[in-house]
Amino acid sequence: MLVEDILSRDPLYVEDSTFLTKARQMIRDNHVRALPVVNSKGTVVGIVTNQDMLRVTSTKSNVTVSGYVVKVPTVTKQMDILDAARLMLKEKIPLLPVVASEGTPKLEGVVSLLDVFMNIDLQSAPQRPVSEIMTRKVVTTRPDDPITKIWDLMVEKDFTGLPVVKDDKLIGMITRFDMLKGTARIGKESERRPADSMQMPVEKFMSSPLYSIKPEDSVRTAIELMLKHKVGRMSVVDGEELVGIVDRSDLIKSYLGE
Repeated sequence: MLVEDILSRDPLYVEDSTFLTKARQMIRDNHVRALPVVNSKGTVVGIVTNQDMLRVTSTKSNVTVSGYVVKVPTVTKQMDILDAARLMLKEKIPLLPVVASEGTPKLEGVVSLLDVFMNIDLQSAPQRPVSEIMTRKVVTTRPDDPITKIWDLMVEKDFTGLPVVKDDKLIGMITRFDMLKGTARIGKESERRPADSMQMPVEKFMSSPLYSIKPEDSVRTAIELMLKHKVGRMSVVDGEELVGIVDRSDLIKSYLGE
């Protein structure tokens, strides 16, 4: 299967002169992890990600996207989707701009890890257990932790989501999108940064219910469940004990034999 078979045509994009706050609103409102960036001539210059959005702390900032562009490889429609997936995993980026040709870097669309994930051949997915590929040292948060603590942690460690644990039991998940939307954004962006909004607890913004799998479940089962529930990560539990976490990237790497 080629990139042209799964790419998103006419994608959302921003120019490098766009205010970063506008780009953040587009990412938040459209629930995308990144946007391609073009210059005034329409040439692709890179992408801007939701990780960059977490670093912006003022709605009145006049900072433009140009200062946050991540330079990434571009791909053409004739690339195999698995090669595109390997490139995204290598570069640790959520999507790649698709251009007409290497000599004509005009934006034709985008291809993302999610696009690849949604087109995995389940019959070819490994039957190896999730325990072999999961992340075992899981960083968690409590429901009463202030949202800004987790905000700063995600910026520092490049986390995309954290399990929320209360009394040693999983009760939800907090993600970048959860923090970028709603009053979490308002609290973080407030110029006066009032104590009450800065200390709003994680439980106000976490996602629930929490979807989980068992360590002995197969990679194929994990892929099926993530597709069914439309989530990007799942906690791995043994009984009621959190023993790991697995995300789309882990599963794609396993599918690729890496």
